Amino acid sequence: MSDAYDRWSTHWDAGHQWALILAAGEGSRLQALTTTASGIAVPKQFCAFGGGVSLLHSAIERARSVLPVENICTVVADQHREWWQALPLTIPERNIVVQPRNRGTANGILLPLLQILHLDAEATLLVLPSDHYVRNEAVLATSLRRALQEAGASADRLLLLGFDPDEADPELGYIVPVDGKGPAPREVMKFVEKPDVFSARALIGKGGLWNAFIFAVKGRALLRAFERRCPEIVIQMRRVFDRRAATQSRWEDLVALYEKLPAMDFSRDVIECGALPLDVLSVPACGWSDLGTPARLAQAIGRSAPNSDRRPFAAPHTRGLLDLQSLLSQSPLSAG
Repeated sequence: MSDAYDRWSTHWDAGHQWALILAAGEGSRLQALTTTASGIAVPKQFCAFGGGVSLLHSAIERARSVLPVENICTVVADQHREWWQALPLTIPERNIVVQPRNRGTANGILLPLLQILHLDAEATLLVLPSDHYVRNEAVLATSLRRALQEAGASADRLLLLGFDPDEADPELGYIVPVDGKGPAPREVMKFVEKPDVFSARALIGKGGLWNAFIFAVKGRALLRAFERRCPEIVIQMRRVFDRRAATQSRWEDLVALYEKLPAMDFSRDVIECGALPLDVLSVPACGWSDLGTPARLAQAIGRSAPNSDRRPFAAPHTRGLLDLQSLLSQSPLSAG
């Protein structure tokens, strides 16, 4: 079926900094908006914000602002093949890691992590979601570069990027650092997921930051965290890649493994369980949004510059399959 694993058999000089873009999610929170008339729900990473490139292609460009394209990987889902093949990705084909099915963000990170470490044992990873919008990419790029540098200099610490809130939003998660506010990386004290508005204001007053699920970490340190939390899964997944078998056989082994894998959430089951030390780096205001709900989408549209993301000269094959802005304007959800 898939020749995805043959792509990784040829070594190239990739250096030690890598980006991993997570693009295997279902986009369930926006499915009421992104479901077509025929009843097919298109995950939002394959949609556009304002008629331009897909959010996934925007994430690839975000990674390219700090790394060469040869060092950018993405993990996608086999069940989304019709969409990511309809939107040819602007990275080397060998850098596209295919999951047989969605088994949560932890497995979605572990699979490409093992493949990257197979190529580069000294890799430092920058992990990025594929479905966010950023108004000022230059501001974020500065923080992404710093995160890679800080993580590369640390043997075992995971560095999260936290965004300075511009309001008390109860739909987002918050990272609370030990030392309050400051430009330097700080130790994480706790996470709070979707607090009420009153609690969110109190968290912001204590230096709380929005959690965007963007982080940098040494690959080996991240693998050790997985080995502490789910050693059997690591062993089983490694066996698939260690086998000297034909590509088809390895793919079938991976499919069989994913059939029985438990779903694991990376934030809940790895990060928040103390599997490795955590720091957070504050990102200055840059117009970031996770576009996670119709309300967040409407807010991002209202704050964006007119036609700022339409990119009229973008290659046609990178344009989103659906346009979130147009869908929202035509939907009764826009009233809420």
